[in-house]
Amino acid sequence: MLWELEIKPLGRDGERERVCDEFDLLTHAERGGDLITASARGFLIEGDLTEEHRERLTGEVLLDPLVDAGTFAPVGTRAAHSYTVLLKPGVMDPVAQTVLDTLRLLGAPATAVRTFRRYFGPPEIPSLDRDVLFRKVLANDAIEQIVVGPVKAAHLAVGSPYQFKLVRVPIRELNDDGLVRLSKENTLALSLAEMQQVQAHFRDLGRDPTDAELETVAQTWSEHCSHKTLKGTITLTDHGTGETRTYKNLLKETVFGATQTIRAALGANDWCVSVFADNAGIVTFDDNFHICIKVETHNHPSAIEPYGGANTGLGGVIRDLLGTGLGAKPVCNTDVFCFAPPDYDPNKLPAGVLHPRRVMQGVVAGVRDYGNRMGIPTVNGAVLFDERYLANPLVFCGTVGIIPKDKAFKQVYDGDLIVAVGGRTGRDGIHGATFSSLELTHESETVSGGAVQIGNAITEKKVQDVIIQARDRGLFSAITDCGAGGFSSAVGEMAADLGATVMLDQAPLKYEGLSYTEIWISESQERMVLSVPPAKWPALLKLCEAEDVEAAVLGTFEASGRLKLSYEGNVVADLDMHFLHDGRPTVIKSAEWRAPAPAPHAPARGLEAEAAHDALLAILGHYSVSSKEWVIRQYDHEVQGGSAVKPLVGVMNDGPSDAAVVMPVLGSWTGAAVGCGINPQYADLDPYWMAAAAIDEAVRNVVAVGADPKRVAILDNFCWGNIHDPQVLGALVRTAEACRDVAVAFGTPFISGKDSLNNTYATQGGERLNIPHTLLVTALGRVPDVRRCVTMDLKEPGNALYLVGTTKDELGGSHFHLVTGRTGGHVPRVDLATAPKLFAAVHKAISGGLVRACHDLSEGGLAVAAAEMCFAGGIGADITGLPGELSDEAKLFSESPTRFLVEVKPADASAFEATFAGLPVARVGVTLSDTRLRIAGANGEWLVWVKLATLKEAWQKPLRW
Repeated sequence: MLWELEIKPLGRDGERERVCDEFDLLTHAERGGDLITASARGFLIEGDLTEEHRERLTGEVLLDPLVDAGTFAPVGTRAAHSYTVLLKPGVMDPVAQTVLDTLRLLGAPATAVRTFRRYFGPPEIPSLDRDVLFRKVLANDAIEQIVVGPVKAAHLAVGSPYQFKLVRVPIRELNDDGLVRLSKENTLALSLAEMQQVQAHFRDLGRDPTDAELETVAQTWSEHCSHKTLKGTITLTDHGTGETRTYKNLLKETVFGATQTIRAALGANDWCVSVFADNAGIVTFDDNFHICIKVETHNHPSAIEPYGGANTGLGGVIRDLLGTGLGAKPVCNTDVFCFAPPDYDPNKLPAGVLHPRRVMQGVVAGVRDYGNRMGIPTVNGAVLFDERYLANPLVFCGTVGIIPKDKAFKQVYDGDLIVAVGGRTGRDGIHGATFSSLELTHESETVSGGAVQIGNAITEKKVQDVIIQARDRGLFSAITDCGAGGFSSAVGEMAADLGATVMLDQAPLKYEGLSYTEIWISESQERMVLSVPPAKWPALLKLCEAEDVEAAVLGTFEASGRLKLSYEGNVVADLDMHFLHDGRPTVIKSAEWRAPAPAPHAPARGLEAEAAHDALLAILGHYSVSSKEWVIRQYDHEVQGGSAVKPLVGVMNDGPSDAAVVMPVLGSWTGAAVGCGINPQYADLDPYWMAAAAIDEAVRNVVAVGADPKRVAILDNFCWGNIHDPQVLGALVRTAEACRDVAVAFGTPFISGKDSLNNTYATQGGERLNIPHTLLVTALGRVPDVRRCVTMDLKEPGNALYLVGTTKDELGGSHFHLVTGRTGGHVPRVDLATAPKLFAAVHKAISGGLVRACHDLSEGGLAVAAAEMCFAGGIGADITGLPGELSDEAKLFSESPTRFLVEVKPADASAFEATFAGLPVARVGVTLSDTRLRIAGANGEWLVWVKLATLKEAWQKPLRW
């Protein structure tokens, strides 16, 4: 029998308020309250539940009687008019799975469970309102369906038995138009040259490929998996210098090349362990452990289904750590988001694009739920806003982990078993790898909805526990995660140097009906693939059973040089490994760099006090600068007990920390600092200096809290627009060149990275919306002793304030220009010779106990840094005598890099100044007990005189949701 448990809130109906507010936001009306009168949530449960079962479920398990009221009824018998939102068949429903497991533990005879949301309203809704309500508010068509009126038993159906039929794709006789059409219609994301290569290969074999073979080639050759543009041949024409430069492998010759140069210079003191060779980069940490880090992107899925996209983005990067070496233990997460402003006019939304406020709320919730449920603290990140991220929001998720020194490397051996551990396989996430390699269009939500996955953090936590135990017991020889491409990618990569035979019918499935190809390329979450010696399989199986984690043998790694797939004894794929991994034609592209025409540069002029005051408050209130407390407080950043410097600091724990510091090994005072740098607005002027500024910001963030600049590793994440445009590609090349130059100058090796290209959106009218050129740089620094760490909040009155670094007239791309509407000016440039010396001196001063507070100068320059330090510590300041022959606006708001504002006790002033001998440093102010900030101009008059409460309110108000 099919039962329906409907649960309604006893008090405030928060879900009704949410959907009404969202409807009103999108329609500029206030009719949401008329259309939705109440909401409910609930479960569809299939099983012979007795009255005793139902009473126990409502009284003890599925609702809280203090705040909920729930009633059981046979499905389809409720009379009230309603709109019920259900996940589409095949979409992962982790809550339903948890409920089903719970019911079975209680002895309730349940066979299936589905969750639902339900909304009540009038029988008739005007067609325009209904369209907005159904498509943009109540449900996401990519993963959900709406049932009007009573729910029927058919809505629990998922799959019917699969009848095997081998599918061959007739490719050998297709012309070029046919090849292009085949790639597009099947979401293969292969170019004409690549399709021609596949065609030629199978012509040589004298047969057509099976669908499984073609899909395997597509995911292996995808931009997402093979990074073929960055590894391709690119010829750059630099119109500024007249030079032409050709890179045979852009990534190898710039980003990775910088690391090779640095490691060669370090020689015997090289502290890199594994770089660009595994799922994450690994560097040395202490006598017993190495530390590793990876940052991934999950942009396209998050644009279509924000919660699921971000949820599985974080879950995926956590699995990257579990699949590094023989398995690293995650110790903290980091995230960076780029959205359009949350107050964007809904009437201007292109077709198929979600409102940025909905995207932001869904993304934050997705990261929150996954990290919190796994018990991993989310400790660092950033949120940026720019209208150009409207159709392509960016979601970066990172994880840091530790791994025993003797577990940092892995090896697949001939004869090892291919073992799948973790979640079951379903249709969720099919074509995720190839979908992520394409541009988005108004049709993406419908055409590629199946590429979105929904994660189950509880399952992944159990998988993590099994992997760490199995690692320590030596039960496997190699491991990787099922990320993009699923088994196809995981097994294909692990078997690249050997070969493999896989029996697809041995994979545990979520439901019936999956074809052999769907099993092979599904990106269902929480799955790992292990290489297990046959003698170790019984012990591994026993461990998995003890931890309630499913494991199954799918086949064998073997030295055949071929990838062989079978289903119920039928051969469904037989691919040559050399062709699969080395047969892709080299991408050859032309790129151009032509500096944008300089905008008129506003002449320097005296800054009026009122203008300075207004500009400071406007910058503090800019979405990109303002407090992200609404986001941060949803994350657990204390779990595991190792957070030494929190994301929010200060007397009220609400000031913006420069970086987070964690103690990965409890009982040890050695710490890891995590920070980031991202400045896409500078790329509008020059992407080279944008990249330089991002690296400088990431490094100075971790140095500001106590990291040793000689032990800072960095990661690159390129997110770019339409790379088929030579100008857009030219900006990417110039950015990569800066990564090489700055990393070598700083001695900060890149140890891992990820690119996400074609973040562009094609509208119905043919207009193309590109994101800004965006480079995220993440820094991982070693902190010798966390007890020496400092935070950015001012500590007590009577101390001296020092400005470290040189301020220049560099307002180009600044937030001062953003809030005042100005253009032009010079983009901030990093002094590659001086910056490393300044980092070393700051670290020496912090290590020597000479620093009470330290804050890097970034968005908004000196004025914003001083304001943040003051209101975070509840301590006032007077800033006078700013050095340099610059305009007041440049002194206050220039965003010149490699600068810090430092609080020092008077008794330590001489020692502090001596530490910076020969370097740019100036005493610029004093801390006060008065709760206000004053900043003097060149003429000695106060340009800024404002209460700390006013500053803090301006900073906290915009995202106080």
